[in-house]
Amino acid sequence: MTLRRLRAARLAAALLVPSVVLTPMLATPAHAIIVYDPTNYAQNVLQAARALQQINNQITSLQNEATMLTNQARNLASLPYSSLQQLQQSVQRTQQLLSEAQRIAYNVQNIDQAFRTTYGNASMSASDQQLVANARERWQNTVGGLQDAMRVQAGVVGNIDTNRSQMSALVGQSQGATGALQATQAGNQLLALQAQQLADLTAVVAASGRAQALADAERSAAAEQGREQRRRFLTPGSGYQPGNAQMFRTGN
Repeated sequence: MTLRRLRAARLAAALLVPSVVLTPMLATPAHAIIVYDPTNYAQNVLQAARALQQINNQITSLQNEATMLTNQARNLASLPYSSLQQLQQSVQRTQQLLSEAQRIAYNVQNIDQAFRTTYGNASMSASDQQLVANARERWQNTVGGLQDAMRVQAGVVGNIDTNRSQMSALVGQSQGATGALQATQAGNQLLALQAQQLADLTAVVAASGRAQALADAERSAAAEQGREQRRRFLTPGSGYQPGNAQMFRTGN
């Protein structure tokens, strides 16, 4: 081998060595290494389950709050029915009948005045015509009181049908109440209906008592007047004077 060839062989060997060293490094691919940790996986699953449970609890809480608000709205809902106007009309009808009392009204001053004059002791100085007029006035007062009592009774009987329909409607509203306020309002209106019925009963008792009192007062005044008229009849000089009476006229 010549010197020239030896140098060429050395140069080729020098060039070949780097390529041989670098080739394995360039040919090997890069791969990611995945490591499975069971403990970490279990912790992640547990955290996710706890988060889901919290969400479910929040949803349940919101549902309970919504239900509570709905119930509160029902409890605060007002009753969509009112019998106040009908009850007031019934009371007004009865009051109107009482206010139309004839002659001696339901007034303390009028009653006192009547008993001082018409129903008082028979005046010894009053004329017979005046005694008769007073007796007639007392009789008219009694008749008027009896008529007033019957008119009040008729008016109260007329209210019975209205009261019956109102009671039926209020009981239905109470049974169908959606909340505490509606049930309470229905109960209050039923109490108002009872109060109106008691007012009618009071009016009937008052009118009947007035008529009875006038009749009793008339009898008492008539007895007093009878004593005065008997006294006048038996008083000498002003009582009965006997005389001749001719029953049939005789002809000549």
